[in-house]
Amino acid sequence: MATHGATITWQRGEEETFLDNRYSRAHFWRFDGGLEVPASSSPHVVRVPFSNPANVDPEEAYVAGLSSCHMLTFLNLAAIRGYRVDSYADAAEGAMAKNAEGREWVATVTLKPHVVFSGPKAPDAAAVEALHHDAHANCFLANSVRSALETQGSWDYRPA
Repeated sequence: MATHGATITWQRGEEETFLDNRYSRAHFWRFDGGLEVPASSSPHVVRVPFSNPANVDPEEAYVAGLSSCHMLTFLNLAAIRGYRVDSYADAAEGAMAKNAEGREWVATVTLKPHVVFSGPKAPDAAAVEALHHDAHANCFLANSVRSALETQGSWDYRPA
């Protein structure tokens, strides 16, 4: 089985004492391909200026990861089933809630993909629903989390 990794780095600023809890949460994610992504705590969790709203936060990355995994699985299944996909766009959202112990967690991730199909084979609503269902069932990340993952997608078909 494959192993996936990332290197996360943070450095205390010279002017920050840290012990007063007034320090920057800005940090970097480095991936094996060399990409470096500026990250931070969410400004919903830690107020600005101690978080950087321009950076990716872990909650956003979690939602994006689930959306991306679903999309990649959906595209693979669509190709296997003979449906040509021209575009796929998702405005995914994650909703925070408190669990039974009173701790916050990402309770629900809602995927809202809009898929555009073309070509000789047009999917109907049942086929698109089946693609989303099977994508969810086969997405590695969806199989790895406790959060509810919902899909509220739409689609178009544009004949060739």
